[in-house]
Amino acid sequence: MDKPMTDYHFKFMSFGYRFRDFFFSRKNILKEVKIEQGFHVLDYGCGPGSYSILAAEVVGTEGKVYALDIHPLAVQRVQRVASKKGLKNIETILSNCATGLEDNSIDVVFLYDIFHELSEPDVVLKELNQVLKPEGILSVSDHHMKEDEIISGMTKGELFRLSNKGKKTYSYSKEE
Repeated sequence: MDKPMTDYHFKFMSFGYRFRDFFFSRKNILKEVKIEQGFHVLDYGCGPGSYSILAAEVVGTEGKVYALDIHPLAVQRVQRVASKKGLKNIETILSNCATGLEDNSIDVVFLYDIFHELSEPDVVLKELNQVLKPEGILSVSDHHMKEDEIISGMTKGELFRLSNKGKKTYSYSKEE
């Protein structure tokens, strides 16, 4: 499977995301997904946790956010920020693919700015399909890819179908 980026690259990327998040709030992207209190969310490839932290605030104490990343520094950063903010509804997962979550347990999966880096995207999509609830949503955004690449990448394995196209995200439902 995939290998984590170097620590230097991760720190550089995280520094850049701070500027991005300051000027372009992640809240607008999360509004497209329409997550609600009580939802269980998986942020797959969470990086420094920009989406995980915001999602944890939205889902509240009845909800749960799982922040998964291949890089130990990503997991540590999410844990540190969640602790500072007193967010007890975030659980981190250090993994290169498998989530370890129960089947049909997740309402929304974030797959943001990571799909283009996956060496075995079909394996990842199968895992995400497995953990999503039947009515769950796979929310995808990847500024490194063109729209047709994103849509074909998500639908070619016939696990997901496009259900909504927002300004910044694509929402997919599980195929029946």
